[in-house]
Amino acid sequence: MTPPLLSVRGLVKHFPIKKGIFGKTAGAVRAVDGVSFEVFPGETLGLVGESGCGKSTTGRMILRLIEPTAGSIEFDGVDLVQLDGKSLRQLRRRMQVIFQDPFSSLNPRMTVGAIIREGLTIHKLAEGAAADARVKQLLDEVGLRAEYTTRYPHEFSGGQRQRIGIARALAVEPNFIVCDEPVSALDVSVQAQVINLMQDLQRDRGLAYLFIAHDLSVVEHIADRVAVMYLGKIVELASSEDLYREPLMPYTQALLSAVPVPDPTVTKSRVVLTGDVPSPANPPSGCVFHPRCQHPAKDAACAAVVPPLEEKAPGHWVACIKQPPTTVEWPVQQAAGGTKPPERYLPVLGAAV
Repeated sequence: MTPPLLSVRGLVKHFPIKKGIFGKTAGAVRAVDGVSFEVFPGETLGLVGESGCGKSTTGRMILRLIEPTAGSIEFDGVDLVQLDGKSLRQLRRRMQVIFQDPFSSLNPRMTVGAIIREGLTIHKLAEGAAADARVKQLLDEVGLRAEYTTRYPHEFSGGQRQRIGIARALAVEPNFIVCDEPVSALDVSVQAQVINLMQDLQRDRGLAYLFIAHDLSVVEHIADRVAVMYLGKIVELASSEDLYREPLMPYTQALLSAVPVPDPTVTKSRVVLTGDVPSPANPPSGCVFHPRCQHPAKDAACAAVVPPLEEKAPGHWVACIKQPPTTVEWPVQQAAGGTKPPERYLPVLGAAV
């Protein structure tokens, strides 16, 4: 089996809480608390969950835009946490990011050509006429005109700005891209165009994506596997087909029940969670989800035992002590054997065409 391109083990990020005039540490916000997963070459791993669960913090730690408190991040066998600035800069050519806001992530004082050319210059990949030709080629790949190189970001729509951000990420020929909610700020019709573009680029370039999102209908169509986060922990991890067909974690079941169905004739039972999301500065004991859990077998053990992420079915990992292993024959998707065929996604209809 092909080894993973990215391997994250026990990743932790605690932000200290300072109080008093002397700034003494009075606690910590447990933004990410022991996250582990793998991403294989050419695969898309979806990372989903409520706002504030630690998705974006996880993505930024992988790129070391935020320094982790503990844990290891191995990219192609190299532990990124142990690298110094120079070694990390050399490896960053193979890891890029697409940010959520396509406006604030682009320098308003730089032209589109300069924004895309910057990575080529820093990594000494092309200069002069060769760099100009490369910039125009990248714009063409993302569906923009070559003459846009002399324009500024404010002259473009949100979807066009996101395409510029994608072109910038592709400029240095990466293997892995962290996509931090890349379509959440776009109109629904534009989302479809950007998602299809990303799938085409993945197919042509063999890219691996960590696709961070809160829109489960989008993740279903682009992800090969999906990891569900809650309060800094991964509570379920499975192939996209398995997770959407038979979610095992009560939190995942609640999330999927909230996804609208584009068919007025279909009635859907909604799982309504009660109570508020606990504070990551003071997480509950035991299972982090137990205060809001509606599992019929929930008892005092859920508040005392921290559930490990266990394989309840082949390729299906769940953090729930009340969910026994199943004997169902799950279709396991082999990530190392290549990604699923790219689909043309049309979120307006909620279907792939």
